[in-house]
Amino acid sequence: MEIILKKDVENLGLEFDTVNVKPGYARNFLIPQGFAVLATPKNRAILAETLEVRREEEAKLIAEANKIVEALKKTTVSIAAKVGTGDRLFGSINNHNLAEALEKAGVNVERKYIKIPGNTIKRLGKFTAKIRLHREVEYDYEFDVVPDAPVVEEPKAEKKEEPKAEA
Repeated sequence: MEIILKKDVENLGLEFDTVNVKPGYARNFLIPQGFAVLATPKNRAILAETLEVRREEEAKLIAEANKIVEALKKTTVSIAAKVGTGDRLFGSINNHNLAEALEKAGVNVERKYIKIPGNTIKRLGKFTAKIRLHREVEYDYEFDVVPDAPVVEEPKAEKKEEPKAEA
């Protein structure tokens, strides 16, 4: 079912996007909550008029989004995480962790604009997240997940046999 979003919906799209969703999701959640309307020809015409009126405002939003993308290109982020055996993490890294790391680096990006493939990261390494700041501005941001402390394996202590007391 094709709908037009009236508000930003996390993991679905931004305001004024036309997206395809399952009919039950649209009928039971998005439309009653006021997040979307059906994409009828009449609603598409209204959307086109709205976008035409907002063209100047959209240009400002695109310019701001491009400034953020330029800042992202200059920023490198490494997220430290606790590591278990091998390269597996305790827990996982998601868009919230990346948004916090970017904020510490000086770039403010809301987590709803960040999309990590698979939604979570559970291993060390280099990863790419899609940051969609505007309908027309997307950026693939690369970041690293590194161990928070160097992994030091302690040598196993050998068991010493204690002499048994004789009675």
